Amino acid sequence: MITQEVLEKFERGGLDSFLDSEIIDIFLSLSSKGKKRVEDSKKLIKEKESLSGLIDSDYKDLVSCGVDPQASFTLRLVKEISRRYLREKAIAKPYCRSSREVFDYLFHCLRGLKKEVFMVLFLDPKNQIVKEKILFEGTIDSSAVYPREVIKEALACNATSMIFVHNHPSGDPEPSLCDKEITKGLVLAAQLMQMKVLDHIIIGNNCYFSFTDKGLIEDYNLSFLNLNI
Repeated sequence: MITQEVLEKFERGGLDSFLDSEIIDIFLSLSSKGKKRVEDSKKLIKEKESLSGLIDSDYKDLVSCGVDPQASFTLRLVKEISRRYLREKAIAKPYCRSSREVFDYLFHCLRGLKKEVFMVLFLDPKNQIVKEKILFEGTIDSSAVYPREVIKEALACNATSMIFVHNHPSGDPEPSLCDKEITKGLVLAAQLMQMKVLDHIIIGNNCYFSFTDKGLIEDYNLSFLNLNI
């Protein structure tokens, strides 16, 4: 049961008014009561290290930590609602080269993964997302990412531009030499098919690296033009 005090506190300052343990306590109040609930919320934060770590936990893990099934469902529902909200917000408006907006959406999908995944967002002439798909999984290197598969998917959904996104499980989003070589190859492949690469975003631990923001996509496009001169 959510108390009037909690409701008023939220209205005054939003979620920023609460500690992580207090937020978990609110969730647990949906299914448990009293002092033990407060102790459980502090224990969960300590075990999971953060609110995001707790929300990223799966159902069995939460139950094994003593979380009531109803509260566990609520925690996971919040994550999925946030994911859908950010997805619809991203799809409903042009991309406009906003790397932050793409990060905000995909961070919820890719954070916490133990292996690398390579996702492509396919966009129409108005720069709206028409399709998203994970094309490659595992260690992302030049032998694992095939430009022809990327172009094939783009043609299938009539995309005119693409955004590449992959995660670094280490948490450091700085691109490797291999990441740069892959991106350059994909930019050149897209140019040959009269398509555009708008960005390649590497997602780390609550941070990201944008090839466009750093000017690398423009450099790769110029390299292609120089080859044709």
